[in-house]
Amino acid sequence: MRKILFLTIITFISAGSLLAQKSALRDSKRSLGRDDFNEARTLIQQAAQNPETSNDPETWKIMGDIGNKVFDNERTKAMLGQGANDKVMYDGLMESYAPYLKADSLAQLPDEKGRVRNRVRGDIASILQANHPFYINGGVYYNDQGNYSKAADFFEVYWNIPTLPLFEKPESTFSLDSTYQTIKYYAIITAIQAEQHERALAMLKRATSEPFIENSSYQESDLYELMASEYINLGDSAKYLETLYVGAEKFPKSKYFIPNLVNVFIRDGQTDKAIEYLEQAIANDPSNACDLNSVKGALLAERGDYEGAEAEYNKALSQDPNCERALEALAVNYILQAQNIKEASIQITDRQQQVANDEKAVKLYQASLVPLEKYAELLKSRNANESEKQSALLKLRNVYYNLSNMGIDKSKEMEAVEKELNLN
Repeated sequence: MRKILFLTIITFISAGSLLAQKSALRDSKRSLGRDDFNEARTLIQQAAQNPETSNDPETWKIMGDIGNKVFDNERTKAMLGQGANDKVMYDGLMESYAPYLKADSLAQLPDEKGRVRNRVRGDIASILQANHPFYINGGVYYNDQGNYSKAADFFEVYWNIPTLPLFEKPESTFSLDSTYQTIKYYAIITAIQAEQHERALAMLKRATSEPFIENSSYQESDLYELMASEYINLGDSAKYLETLYVGAEKFPKSKYFIPNLVNVFIRDGQTDKAIEYLEQAIANDPSNACDLNSVKGALLAERGDYEGAEAEYNKALSQDPNCERALEALAVNYILQAQNIKEASIQITDRQQQVANDEKAVKLYQASLVPLEKYAELLKSRNANESEKQSALLKLRNVYYNLSNMGIDKSKEMEAVEKELNLN
């Protein structure tokens, strides 16, 4: 008898607890109806933490409704010109999102008979669809506040919503257009600005795995450039190199991937590989001869292949006669050969051979003047920084000095250059 009475008491207490929590849900709804958001939040949090109602989809639906109504109220004020609080409005919008998702996921669980009766999905899907564009506004608001992490949250939710299981055919429910693609980029950029590099990298991997929609803000290759940059930020040189290879394969005309691969090869002393990729880059983008052929020429010059280097510099200049990089490099190419000949002459005792070497050196120094003088004039005309101009003038002084010492009078030119260098 006592046992039966005890079980009856336990059952009564359990039923009373459940009724109390169900009452909390009703009271939270009433508070929400009165726009008493503080009380509604307190009551719904109690229900969310109680085992009797924490797995009830209605609990989380009401929690989402609270945030949504806060958002709706402030948006109505904004529409009526009544001085809406933007922070409250967008915080309410974000407050609704996670609870709505949880409510839907709980409602998708089958009951004891294996049936799924999701009574909240239709309402939640309708609300999320209506609110979808406003997550852009929330992202812009927090970006303007300098809170890049929160801005990324809003842009990412905008990105996420069409992919949710609530929407069986997102392409017919949402406009997955260039704006949608652009907001993905904003989500990534604001995460980078927030220095959330792991998060940004995860977004980049996701973005590159999804169909790319052409837009006016950025190109598909930009995603891979950012990915490479994020691997650098995270100190992962192997993944950085891997991304460069992928980018070079997918976007052969890009001015980012192959040049950076070449830099890696040069840094690692892999000259042959650097030249191989430069030749590929030149074939893919002949219009970039100024940079690409000049770099190839410099690599050949390092090997002592001055003739091959000269050919590359001239290829660059044939396309762009004002290519400063090629003009300077071509001049230096001649100067180095002249200096090598002069140094070799010191070891020679045969006077005739010395004379022949001097003639070769003079020709090379004279050949260097044409590109070097033009290079110096281009620097002056574009008002280059002083270090660039001084470097060019010092090279000119060196050539004028050597020619003057070898019987070609360049004293006037040297005097003019020394005046510019303030050496007089």
